[in-house]
Amino acid sequence: MCSICNEPPTLIRDLKITVKDVSLVFPPQKSHTKSIFLSNIDRVLNFPVETVHFFPSHDDFPPPVVAEKLKRTLSELLVPYHFLAGRLRSNPDTGRLEIDCNSAGIGFVVASSDYELDDVGDLVYPNPAFGQLVCKSVDSLEQDNQPLCIVQVTSFKCGGFAMGVRTSHVTFDGLSFKIFLDNLAALAADKSLVVTPCNDRQLLAARSPSRVSFPHLELAKFHDSSPPVIDPTSEALDFKVFRLTSDDITNLKEKAKASGGAHGDARITGFNVVTALIWHCKALSWDEHDPDRVSTLLYAVNIRPRLIPPLPRSYSGNAVLTAYARATCKEIEEAPFAKLVELVTEGAKRMTDEYARSAIDWGEIYQGFPDGEFLVSSWWKLGFDEVDYPWGRPRYSCPVVFQRKDIILLFPDIDDNNGVNVLVSLPSKEMSKFDNLFRNYLP
Repeated sequence: MCSICNEPPTLIRDLKITVKDVSLVFPPQKSHTKSIFLSNIDRVLNFPVETVHFFPSHDDFPPPVVAEKLKRTLSELLVPYHFLAGRLRSNPDTGRLEIDCNSAGIGFVVASSDYELDDVGDLVYPNPAFGQLVCKSVDSLEQDNQPLCIVQVTSFKCGGFAMGVRTSHVTFDGLSFKIFLDNLAALAADKSLVVTPCNDRQLLAARSPSRVSFPHLELAKFHDSSPPVIDPTSEALDFKVFRLTSDDITNLKEKAKASGGAHGDARITGFNVVTALIWHCKALSWDEHDPDRVSTLLYAVNIRPRLIPPLPRSYSGNAVLTAYARATCKEIEEAPFAKLVELVTEGAKRMTDEYARSAIDWGEIYQGFPDGEFLVSSWWKLGFDEVDYPWGRPRYSCPVVFQRKDIILLFPDIDDNNGVNVLVSLPSKEMSKFDNLFRNYLP
């Protein structure tokens, strides 16, 4: 049965971190590549992503040993991932953002906490203090010379530790970052790379001449020089985590099948039914209910297998585009559940080779960003907590969360492999409506 994960009563807001060492890690030899082209997908994602990976204590791998091994391994890994040691620059001839492969290095930080790992409590609940486990910048470097990647190893008093990673989103999407972690774990265990990364980002270059063959209702043009992906809000927000068990998700699938009728095109997957449920609740929770208002849901689709020919699974750049579903609030309120699932399904089905190429070309002409009522950002099945390091798998892995009313996050559950945690931030009145709708809609 769905449960609400409220803020723990003893939430630690200061992990009492002491930074012991800050250094740069360099590749063993300089890159022979001068620069890396960035696709239109990469360029719009020029913002940081922070993840934290928690590990229990291991007798053979105390935190100082882990830190030293990670530092050596990262240096080795900067050969196949040579771009990661570079810096973002504007091409002097074209003005286009690219990575200067100057082998300037990545950041590496060793720190400690005055707490034990168990003191931190529920790792699923996105404690803002987790941000202290990720280094934001290397203070000895100028702002325009900051690394594209910084790794921080923070030891806890019990012998457990956290590995916090900050990367520029231009470097990886979720799938390629998972492969990066798999390769990091393999090299740390003195094994070969699991997958050799494909760093040719020209594979996602715009066509010449560019050809926009769809209206792309999921995109909007920039209104200023550096807009966010989705406009943030300055409103005061409530925050809740809705936990759906594997049984809840099975029941949602059964509800979709039972209401199928003429909606046989619905692809009844865990993601689709959870996203349809979220859409129903989010669209109908607006403070001013207007049945004719059009609600636009956005979510990311991996385009690697959808292109002709398919992109290599090993493609290291960003290969996700924004799919959308649209309907009026009246339609969302009255539609059988299967219809909502079908509309979500259509968003991904729309993402053909031609549609993806058209979206990339749209970015070449207009330089825009995803635009909708809200985005469902799924970390549910990325598998960061399945990476096998020499010191074992993480107890839990998660991004550092910033509360946004226009982004709803899906996290894996720490106990239920097929369950999911839905992280929602909304103004108080909207949250109350969302909560009631969410609970009442479950079978």
